[in-house]
Amino acid sequence: MTSLELLGLITAAMLLQLALGIGVVLRRRQAGSRVAQRAAASLPQGFAGPADPADRAAGASSAWSGWREFRVVQRVLEDAQGSQCSFHLQPVDGQPLPEFKPGQYLTVRLDLGPSAGSPGAPSHTLTRCYSLSEEPRPDAYRITIKRVPAPAEHPDARPGVVSTHFHDHVQVGDVLRMKAPAGHFFIDPNPDVPVVLIGGGIGITPMMSMLRWCVQHQPQRPVHLFYGLRSSQEHAFRRVLEDLAASAPALRLHIVYSRPGAEDLLGRDYQHLGHVDVDLLRRTLPPGRHQFYVCGPAAMMQTLVPALADWGVAAADIHCEAFGPASVKLPGLPGLPGEPMAAATASFEVKLQRSGRTLTWRGEETSLLEFVERHGVEVASGCRSGGCGSCETRVLEGRVQYAQAPDHEVAPGHCLLCVGRPASALVLEA
Repeated sequence: MTSLELLGLITAAMLLQLALGIGVVLRRRQAGSRVAQRAAASLPQGFAGPADPADRAAGASSAWSGWREFRVVQRVLEDAQGSQCSFHLQPVDGQPLPEFKPGQYLTVRLDLGPSAGSPGAPSHTLTRCYSLSEEPRPDAYRITIKRVPAPAEHPDARPGVVSTHFHDHVQVGDVLRMKAPAGHFFIDPNPDVPVVLIGGGIGITPMMSMLRWCVQHQPQRPVHLFYGLRSSQEHAFRRVLEDLAASAPALRLHIVYSRPGAEDLLGRDYQHLGHVDVDLLRRTLPPGRHQFYVCGPAAMMQTLVPALADWGVAAADIHCEAFGPASVKLPGLPGLPGEPMAAATASFEVKLQRSGRTLTWRGEETSLLEFVERHGVEVASGCRSGGCGSCETRVLEGRVQYAQAPDHEVAPGHCLLCVGRPASALVLEA
């Protein structure tokens, strides 16, 4: 073999090896593209993984501005005692609905006339926020509302005005005004991290949205649902949950009764006796990282959420939403970009012009709304989470800061008491 022939063979071998390498790379890229397409197809439109915390905090952009009319097309009682009612809503204009992020809420405005006991009183408007309790659909939304009775310790007190109105007066065919879905409490779509959903009482509603979305779009993702309530009489969505658990191998259902009835059977009606606490989570969860989503009444939020942090769960893996006048304190609360939060121990003078009060803020409360209420000052409030704008108050002097941008668009020169904290001495119109 001549030198020229040998050189030709070597060149041909090198070209063949190069061609094979290019072919392998192209096949890998094509496979990766197919995987990415399948993953994207499993998510609601526009629901991408929140790689940037700022993107996650922003939530879904408003699909419409202002108020949109919805007609009630169905009412369904969800528990044996009839205290929780779902309202199925369709847009009056017939246009498709935007997809929300599972866990978010709707803001509803009711125009209420004078009560029977005060026929001469003027009509008034009330605003509330209610979690969506269904996975995203293009044709309808569903919210579930619990009737709020008078407190047991004050039986003569007034029950929840809006929840009572919904249960007693809102019927199929009625038209309600709604703002677009909003809220910072929604599930992270990353399928690689197991999910722990913890709902206390009516706090099950956003968990139903998250759970049904996971089962539909990420059936292999491990999901542990802990649902704490008193007895089977309050057990909402029971048949739905049992059917989901039977059809979804990756779902683990943990029903926890604190006061089971005489006919409630352990192992059939519920799996655990007591309350959802860290000891129960330690006993039942497999080792490894989980993302925790917690929603419930004040007692649950004020004990369980800090206990998760004490257990060693990273703050980034704890997501919570409180119902009613509950507050949650966690270390490492971030401030808005470019506006560091004032130190928790900072003291500021807060003057309330209309109330004629001068108070001292010492950082003992999580919001200005909690602060003024603790001092006996009554102000209008609704969602208590920055969504409805009911507590919007004019700031005459000073600055108010937020841990994250409110969903409600705050008017210039005003603040939201429910999510605001002083950044300096304040004079408020309240």
